[in-house]
Amino acid sequence: MSKNATINLRVNSEARDKARDILATLGLTLSDAFNLMIYQVGIVRGLPFEVKQRLPMELNDGRGSYICEDGHLHDYSKFDFEAAERDLAGPFKTLEDYKAWLEADDDEE
Repeated sequence: MSKNATINLRVNSEARDKARDILATLGLTLSDAFNLMIYQVGIVRGLPFEVKQRLPMELNDGRGSYICEDGHLHDYSKFDFEAAERDLAGPFKTLEDYKAWLEADDDEE
């Protein structure tokens, strides 16, 4: 027969409340979730989830390049914005003209 132990934890109250609400939708309490984690630590002999440092989202390259939440690089450093603006300036004088053209194109489909 196993014994239960009581553990007192200090946690951020906002994080606790958010976790409690999410876990409730899964039919779990905070205690249930903690017990699941403790069992998994024993099974996998470590943390049962990946712990990693968050990557900086904005690369500050002046082009809007960034790393998304999945860790993929969205590199706009080689994108020729000037050429795109010249191409856009052709039949469209304003961004609103371009949006109107896009919406008209959608209506035709």
